[in-house]
Amino acid sequence: MKNQSDYLFLLIQTMSKSEKRNFKLYANSIKKHKNVKFLELFEIMMKINFYDEKKILKNTTITKIQLSNIKKYLYHKILKSLKIQHIQKNYDLQIHEYLDFSKILYNKGLYIHSLKLIKKAKNIAKNYECNSILFELLEFEKMIESQHITRSLCTKSSELSVESKELLEIIKYNNALSNLSLELYGLYLKVGYVRNEKDRIFIETYFRTNFPKFNFNKLRFYEKLFLYQSQVWYHYIRQDFIMCYRYSYKWICLFQDYSNAKKIAPVSYLKGFHHLLDSLFYLNYYSKFSYVLEKFEKEITNGEITINENTKVLIFIYTYTNRINKHYMNGTFCDGVKKIIPSLIVNLKKMSKYMDTHYIMILYYKMACLYFGSGNYPKTIQYLSNIIENKKIHIQKDLQCFARLLHLIASYESGMDENMDQKIRSTYKFFIKVDDLYMVQKEMINFFKNLGKVYPHQTKIQFKKLKEKLVKYYNHPYEKRTFLYLDIISWLSSKIENKSVESVIREKFIKKNKNLQ
Repeated sequence: MKNQSDYLFLLIQTMSKSEKRNFKLYANSIKKHKNVKFLELFEIMMKINFYDEKKILKNTTITKIQLSNIKKYLYHKILKSLKIQHIQKNYDLQIHEYLDFSKILYNKGLYIHSLKLIKKAKNIAKNYECNSILFELLEFEKMIESQHITRSLCTKSSELSVESKELLEIIKYNNALSNLSLELYGLYLKVGYVRNEKDRIFIETYFRTNFPKFNFNKLRFYEKLFLYQSQVWYHYIRQDFIMCYRYSYKWICLFQDYSNAKKIAPVSYLKGFHHLLDSLFYLNYYSKFSYVLEKFEKEITNGEITINENTKVLIFIYTYTNRINKHYMNGTFCDGVKKIIPSLIVNLKKMSKYMDTHYIMILYYKMACLYFGSGNYPKTIQYLSNIIENKKIHIQKDLQCFARLLHLIASYESGMDENMDQKIRSTYKFFIKVDDLYMVQKEMINFFKNLGKVYPHQTKIQFKKLKEKLVKYYNHPYEKRTFLYLDIISWLSSKIENKSVESVIREKFIKKNKNLQ
């Protein structure tokens, strides 16, 4: 009952003003005296801020026994209304409608009329590369041609056979590449970056074994898209960000080559932009990153990307993530907190109900790092605690591990270290549990474990020793992933030089990018 209520309430909350207005017009045209109660339910659910069954029963003529069935009826009618309203904007809905109508005409014996609608549906499906539904249309067309005298050309049957074989070949490559892309993405969410030689051999063998052989010149839009997606995830997991950049750039260029692509697959276009920005962030290529981010935000403002509930969520996540990343890169943490955090918190409250937990946790981590760089350690701890205390099993292990490591650093910096021994043990146990205790993590945990035994005037010496140890791992193929999540070296430099983390990173940025000043 609760889930059904949530679904209906959430659906109504996502409706725009025009969608609500159109639903009322649709409902008034179909309502009967006995069904008028579903409109009452709609009106009250539009007004309330959260699902409250008592309030609904109190403000309508609906009884408790009737409520379940009326909710189901209302849910169904809203979907019907939305379908009618959006059918002209959604090519896939148009295709399915033509197919439905063609089947109705076929059942009435109107074969020629049925074939005309199939032809219309096929033209749309070919234009938008809807290969699966196109295959269904072809099979239906073949069935009509093979079983009935339609006075089509005598060569029609052989044409359909050839068309069907060619389409099956396309679908085969499409499925192979899309499955590979999805499975690599799943591996990244579960494990993160390669952690050792065993991981590297596994991912390289997996990719090589599952990568299909094909003629690139015969690939269409979606096959090329899935090919680039697979390559991006493969190199991303391997921490080869130069190759990530190369394939994410090809991903974006693909959309420039196909005029309708941004409207057909806006979600994929946004994801491609994000991967391009992510690669540039990890390569620390600030000028290019700034240029691409500006282009990304400009395309959104200019309406070049289709805006719907799916794209709104991704635009929100990617815009804020990359704006924060820009402040990381140029060392303006305090400015980032002031300019980004207030609006991010407000918008996150609105968007969180549409977001996967994993994305919410990533934003929490980004916010925590921004606060850490600005020197606000209590706020850092607050957002890291949200990640550490979350029990969702699908949250990326890397994110959980390094949230705990940063939590230790922030606890030390804030002076909230009365339970430091317990926190160290807890962090150590977690790394052991998820099999992620490597040299950088070991050195960090040992450092904090021994810090309490050191006299205050000796702490700077310990920081220097730790930095000397960790610098050796900065470009290590597996150890370096720690530095992708935490700029530990800059933090250690700040302790050695008696400077803030922000000033250390800012000075490094200015030195590297003098031509940008």
